Amino acid sequence: MSPDRRTAVAAGSLFLLTEVAAIAGAVLYRPLLGAADGRLAQGVDTRALLGVLCEVVLVVAVAGTGAALFPVLRRHGEGLAFGYAFGRLLEAAVIALGIVAVLALVTLRRDAGAGAGAGADVALVAVHDWTFLLGPNIALGLNTVLLAYLAYRARLVPRFIAVLGLVGGPLICASAVAVMFGAYAQLSVAGSAAALPVFAWELGLAGWLIVRGFGPGSGAASRADREVADPAGVRR
Repeated sequence: MSPDRRTAVAAGSLFLLTEVAAIAGAVLYRPLLGAADGRLAQGVDTRALLGVLCEVVLVVAVAGTGAALFPVLRRHGEGLAFGYAFGRLLEAAVIALGIVAVLALVTLRRDAGAGAGAGADVALVAVHDWTFLLGPNIALGLNTVLLAYLAYRARLVPRFIAVLGLVGGPLICASAVAVMFGAYAQLSVAGSAAALPVFAWELGLAGWLIVRGFGPGSGAASRADREVADPAGVRR
C-alpha cells in the first residue's frame, strides 16, 4: 500500500469516527443539558460521562484529520493546507472547551440538592451551547470550504463530493449565524436540514477515501516539483 493510500484510509477512518463520536456524545449527555429542575435523574451522570468520553475521541479525530491530510494537501497549496490543519486544531479546541463545561455541569448537578452552584449550571449550559455553535458549526463550515476547495481544484475526490462540501460549508455557517440571532433553534428542522449537506459531504468523503483513495491529481504537484528540480529530465 502506497503512502498516499495509507493516508487516504487513515483520513477517511478519522472522518467516520468524527461522525460516530459526535452523534453518540450528543445523544448521551443531552438529558443532562435538558434537566430543567437542576437535578440528575438516575444514571444521567454516567451517561453524561460516557458522552464526554465520546467527545474526547471526537477532539482527537478532528485534529487528526487535519494532520493526516496535510502531506497531501500541501502539494496543492501550502498556505491553504496549513490553514486547514490550524482550523481543525481550533475546532477541536472549541469542542474541548465544551467538554469542560459538561464536566463542571455534572459536578454541579450532583450537588444540586444542597443548593450548590445555583445559577452556575445555567451558565455552563450556555457555555456548552455556544461552543457547540462555534466549533462543530462555524469552524466546521469554514474548514469544510477549505478542504472541499482543495479537493475540487486538485481532483482529490469526484467533483460531486467536493461540491457537497462547497455548498454545505457556507450553509452550516449561515445556519449558525441564524441561530445566533434567534431565527430558529439549533436543534430544529431548519437547523438539521442545514447540516445535512455537510453530513453527506463527510460521509461521502470518508467512504471514497477508504474505498478508492485519492484521485489522480493527488500527486501532480509533487511530480511537477521533481521536473523543476531535475530539468535535464533524468528519471530517478
